[in-house]
Amino acid sequence: MHERWRGLTVGLVLNVTFVAFEALAIATIMPLVADDLGGIELYGWVFSAFLLANLVGIVVAGEFADRFGPALPFGAGLALFAVGLLIGGLAPSMPVLVAARAVQGLGAGAIPAVAFLVIGRTYPDELRPRMFAILSTAWVVPGIAGPALAAFVGDHVGWRSVFLGLLPLVIVAGSLALRELRSVPGNPDRAARGVLVDAVRVASGAGLALAGLQARDVLVSPALLAIGLVVGIPALRNLLPPGTFRAQGALPAAVLLKGVLSFAFFAADVFVPLTVTTIRGESVFLSGLALTGGTIAWTTGAWIQERTVLRVGPAPLVRNGFLLIALGIVGIGIVLSDAVPAWLSVPVWSVAGLGIGMAYSSISLTVLRHAPSGSEGATAAAMQLTDVLGNALGTGIGAVAVAAAVAGLGTATLGVLATDVMACVAAIAGVFVASRLRTV
Repeated sequence: MHERWRGLTVGLVLNVTFVAFEALAIATIMPLVADDLGGIELYGWVFSAFLLANLVGIVVAGEFADRFGPALPFGAGLALFAVGLLIGGLAPSMPVLVAARAVQGLGAGAIPAVAFLVIGRTYPDELRPRMFAILSTAWVVPGIAGPALAAFVGDHVGWRSVFLGLLPLVIVAGSLALRELRSVPGNPDRAARGVLVDAVRVASGAGLALAGLQARDVLVSPALLAIGLVVGIPALRNLLPPGTFRAQGALPAAVLLKGVLSFAFFAADVFVPLTVTTIRGESVFLSGLALTGGTIAWTTGAWIQERTVLRVGPAPLVRNGFLLIALGIVGIGIVLSDAVPAWLSVPVWSVAGLGIGMAYSSISLTVLRHAPSGSEGATAAAMQLTDVLGNALGTGIGAVAVAAAVAGLGTATLGVLATDVMACVAAIAGVFVASRLRTV
């Protein structure tokens, strides 16, 4: 890559890397945290608080990046992320840890919003596919080494050291990126939009909906779901490009597809370890191999996109990506049966990983290609918004299905199967919606 973009590229990659390490490390050590702090009933909210605050951070950072340039929201996001790590590492109780994760989520929202704006506003067309492939590659090392390293530190030093140990990495990586981002201009003449209230309403609506799903009460669940939808959907419409829910045009279709993609893949992905270990009785090592295979295949798919998207356009790559995800989900559903060997989970989930790698980067490229000039940050934020919502809803609905199966039948098998079917249907729907994407 030309020297002109080398420093900026290194800065962006390092920041994606520390976010990846943080996400995988915290998930790994949370059982240790729960044993130490108690408050097991708040276990899920350690992750939900991060995701919901992330929604607000994404939207606000995108708006500020468009107006004032990426350095301001990135610096603020970096500070919030570091403060959240510090509070989390010193947390005396689970409620304090949940609050710390919310602070982290606000800060973390700035990183993808800024990265997409910078790629869209700074890099030439021919380098954008390569940048998305490089950013996907930044997840490989954390995906392979992150969980094992976090487990080692948590067991031998203590879980607090995982939070606090990430602080130097955040400071170093963030400083490198911030120095480069100062040269990327903003658009101060751009009219301000009142996005904060809408962002809070979307996060609140999603939180109420997730709480309703988790309650599993015949009266409380429908009430919370209804309130969440009433609060969240009108605000979400304000934040997304017009016509998104109907996939009218390349940009609205791409923003919608990012949410469908995350819903389909992560709804199934989160239960791959449960399928291999709890249901099939195999080792954690084998389930880790399946997830690692998916991570490496994701990167491979991103590089396939880099080599082909400017020649064939995004639609075939996205369509084939969704198809591969559907095949991978069918395969992991078959692994639920004792009639097939459990090691089959490794190749079938690698197929799904290859699919999301091809589709994810191609959708992102389409969004940047069709983003209105001067509004790259807000457009990228809309895409990230559907991405996070798709992830949260897919995993949330899946968790409810699994919990209901365990409560009613004493086994998670039927719940995981129902989740896999739901995810597969979403992937098949994505195959058809992908035809709405025009050639880049």
